[in-house]
Amino acid sequence: MELVNEADSTDNSQPSEIKTEDTTEHDDKPRPYLCTVCDKQFTSKDSLNEHKQIHSKEKLYTCGECEKSFSSQWALKRHRNIHTGKYKCRECGKCFSQSSNLAVHRRIHFGEKPFECSVCGKQFTQAGNRDVHRRIHSGEKPCKCRLCDKAFGTVVHLNLHMRVHTEYKPHKCHMCDMAFIKHKDLNIHMKVHSGGKTYKCLLCNKSFSYKSSLLTHKRQVHNNRKSCLCPYCGKMFKTDRYLKHHVRIHTGEKPFSCEHCSERFTMLAQLKKHLLKSYNEGT
Repeated sequence: MELVNEADSTDNSQPSEIKTEDTTEHDDKPRPYLCTVCDKQFTSKDSLNEHKQIHSKEKLYTCGECEKSFSSQWALKRHRNIHTGKYKCRECGKCFSQSSNLAVHRRIHFGEKPFECSVCGKQFTQAGNRDVHRRIHSGEKPCKCRLCDKAFGTVVHLNLHMRVHTEYKPHKCHMCDMAFIKHKDLNIHMKVHSGGKTYKCLLCNKSFSYKSSLLTHKRQVHNNRKSCLCPYCGKMFKTDRYLKHHVRIHTGEKPFSCEHCSERFTMLAQLKKHLLKSYNEGT
């Protein structure tokens, strides 16, 4: 977890160049210390212990601007940089709490993916994401269930598994039998009943219930530029990502495997859908 340089804490001007004060999460150094709550990795045990304060239930320090609470004063101090605009992206205006997060964010605008998987060549904007991806190839499963000792490759898979041990879903829909662990998931679900479509496409006036659906619509319907050519069949695609997914049809590659059975999938979305279906059938 990066700390903001104390010498910069009173300077609210936009930095002339991006500096990364702490390279724990964004350089290419080995990070053997894993947070089992959020899957972040760190170079030292002290950095990991410092990071774990984020997950502490006691959050005594509250931001006066947005009322968000934090477990330590330094976390609150760093958070305030978002409101002051100290680390603001010149391309889109988004603000960050520290310069290292801004540096990683700006890679999105310039297409920079400096961290490459040595096995399959897939590239990532952050070293931590690359390291989590590597577990697909190595079979490493560092996230262990504290109730049954079953191990998983990522915290996402562990959290899905934990539902096996508990049926506690306090947020219940008053219009159907669905129940949810998180209140935000219930709010998303309620759109099914309300029919509310608050996200409107300015190009064709079509409306959507979810922002992600609107973005997908814009990309697939209104962006007709296809510049990525499949070397096997000549089919064209809009992005490298779509092309990579398509090429797996020809190569037979299925890099995403289920932790619970022997099924494998060409795309992560297919795996997530499979896991959710398995969970629903189990309940």
